[in-house]
Amino acid sequence: MRKTDKKIDNQLRQSLTEVCDHALAAYTGFEWLTHTVDFNTFPKSLRIVCVFDTEVHLTQFNHNGHKLELLQLIKGTLAKDGIVLNNIEQHVQFDTEAACAQQHHGNWALRLSGANQYH
Repeated sequence: MRKTDKKIDNQLRQSLTEVCDHALAAYTGFEWLTHTVDFNTFPKSLRIVCVFDTEVHLTQFNHNGHKLELLQLIKGTLAKDGIVLNNIEQHVQFDTEAACAQQHHGNWALRLSGANQYH
């Protein structure tokens, strides 16, 4: 990893930790988030996955209109660090612990390495 890549990754981690802390306090069933990125095509390759415990909580989150709120929070927080994502919905996906357990036997590394298959 190049020095500039490491700097960007640290910025991403700090920004996303801030978003995660907010989401943990604000949204029932929200558990964690993570990101993947190919620095050769950054920021286009940035993918953020927000994980809820169950499909029920993820559905409630969507029905309560919180998805747009969280997407805007992610976009704004990253923008403060100079990471501009024009279409945030292309970069953020939603998933559940329950779906990972059922489809990938709880193996998040395998699940995250797959194609864009989430909600």
